[in-house]
Amino acid sequence: MQFRALIAVAFALFTVALASAAAAQSLFDRLVMPGPLIEGHAKYQKKCANCHEAFSKSSQKRLCMACHKDIAADRKQKRGLHGRRPDTVNAECKHCHTDHKGRNADVVQFDKESFTHKFTDFDLKGAHKSLPCDSCHKPKEKFRKAPSQCVSCHKKTEPHKGALGTKCATCHNETSWREVKSYDHSKTKFPLEGAHKKVACNACHAGERYKGVTTVCASCHQLQDVHRGRYGKKCQTCHISKKWDIIRFDHAKETKFPLRGKHAKAKCDSCHSGDLYKDKNATTCVSCHEKHDPHKGKLGKKCETCHNEKGWRKRVAFDHDFTQFPLLGLHAVVPCEECHRTQSYADTSPKCEACHKDTAHQGRLGADCSFCHNPNGWKFWKFDHDKQTQYPLTGAHRGLHCHLCHKEKHVKKISQYSSCYACHAEDDTHQGNFGTACEKCHTTKTFRPGGLR
Repeated sequence: MQFRALIAVAFALFTVALASAAAAQSLFDRLVMPGPLIEGHAKYQKKCANCHEAFSKSSQKRLCMACHKDIAADRKQKRGLHGRRPDTVNAECKHCHTDHKGRNADVVQFDKESFTHKFTDFDLKGAHKSLPCDSCHKPKEKFRKAPSQCVSCHKKTEPHKGALGTKCATCHNETSWREVKSYDHSKTKFPLEGAHKKVACNACHAGERYKGVTTVCASCHQLQDVHRGRYGKKCQTCHISKKWDIIRFDHAKETKFPLRGKHAKAKCDSCHSGDLYKDKNATTCVSCHEKHDPHKGKLGKKCETCHNEKGWRKRVAFDHDFTQFPLLGLHAVVPCEECHRTQSYADTSPKCEACHKDTAHQGRLGADCSFCHNPNGWKFWKFDHDKQTQYPLTGAHRGLHCHLCHKEKHVKKISQYSSCYACHAEDDTHQGNFGTACEKCHTTKTFRPGGLR
């Protein structure tokens, strides 16, 4: 028990000694204090240890940063005035902010006239240079708490009503809101190309509407759509953004009907008169040109047999050799219209007399001119009376003109004069007394006595 009592007495004496030392130290601090602290530090008037360590001058900056954590963070991250201004980054706090000068002392020493805003996180440029400080810095509020985002100050006057987000600097600059710099539209889902580059923003974004704006061509150009919606809404299939008149649709690659000749110059509506996607056009000539067919369908529907895309009347490629009337000799160079007097063509007769009126024989030798003549010319005879008839021409008959025997005009078939008497009845000096078989006594050399057998 005595031992415990001794320990209690010793502890009490030690406590009294410490209290006496603290009291002595507090008295000492008050005696050496240069003056009252500023209003902001008044609560630390009797707590010198919060800012000072005995016999250590280097610890003061550390103790300041321990209390002013926002300034410490600025220095560490090199932001704000204390992190960006060269002469403050590593300087002692007391170099600028000396305390113990009284409650109303100004330890900040802020001079609006000489302050350089470029050492802050918000350098003043353009129209911001002429603004009064209180435009951004509210009264009784730390300068560091001033907003640095455009929308923070300009939200009330922002015409887009937040539709374009909060990054105003993407389009605008500090000089003036109306001086819109080039917005990089390529980062959107609709890069501006060709004529779109020169279009005013509100032409597409009517009423400051930016979200939900469709990128379909027809949404803006529906009123200018000359096709009236018949070709769908994918205008980019045929047109480019540089100019509507420039067509890029490759009909040869995209369809089974390459456009050649006159077809290449034809307007789309000439063939595509209905809905482009619902109405599938036929690829036959007659499907488009039936109304203009001068042959009235009598030559069939394969127009390409004679015509090509360069023009209906140019270079008709019909091969007449595949018909019942091959073009031979002089017929090969005769214009089609000389024989085909109507555009029906199929109604043309293949007979010679249909084109060649017989003015020489007047039908005495029949209607089949090809029996004697050939297409190389009328003068080229090919008829052999000896081989092609039953009456060979001998003697005086060889030099006779055809019409002396073939006297009948406009006959359909050549009469066969196979007896002498048929031609020489008028020359019979015997007056029929010796019959009609003249060849029994006479030869074809002459009827005179010298020609008797």
